[in-house]
Amino acid sequence: MELQDIYFYTDTIVDFKHLLEDDNIKLIIIKSLCYLVEHKLVRIFGYVIMPNHIHLIWTRLALNGKESPAGSFAKYTAHQIKKYLQTNNPLQLLNYLSNKNDRRYQFWKRDPLAIPLSTIKILEQKLEYIHNNPAVEKWALCNLPEDYRWSSARFYLKGIDEFCFLTHYEE
Repeated sequence: MELQDIYFYTDTIVDFKHLLEDDNIKLIIIKSLCYLVEHKLVRIFGYVIMPNHIHLIWTRLALNGKESPAGSFAKYTAHQIKKYLQTNNPLQLLNYLSNKNDRRYQFWKRDPLAIPLSTIKILEQKLEYIHNNPAVEKWALCNLPEDYRWSSARFYLKGIDEFCFLTHYEE
């Protein structure tokens, strides 16, 4: 695999709302990532789920039918988040009403950021950045990166891959 095929990917919740604070919604994201890996559509080298955005370091292996894996991820998670909120918090769902013709609700901002990683050094810098993100003062979600459940930091620092979808970038 060529290094330029690996991307630093960021997807953000509309209006930077903290929708992803709910662990059940984090699990929707995890389930989608597991599906993409199990079906050999992507390989994921690193991730973090923050309150209002996610970061991934990944590579696309195949299309999901006619959709890109990123498109499938956004579509599936949006549908599942909508179902979850309809059942568990219908008032919160109103915060995501859309005035666009092609959807009633919108959770993810349009045009996620995808930056190709050109060197191992840049990949390692991005990995360190996403792992430290939950521990920085702005977020203060944990004291140590490896203590944050919703990140690949434990995989790299302790060998723990709780959700079984990660590949070490050196493999």
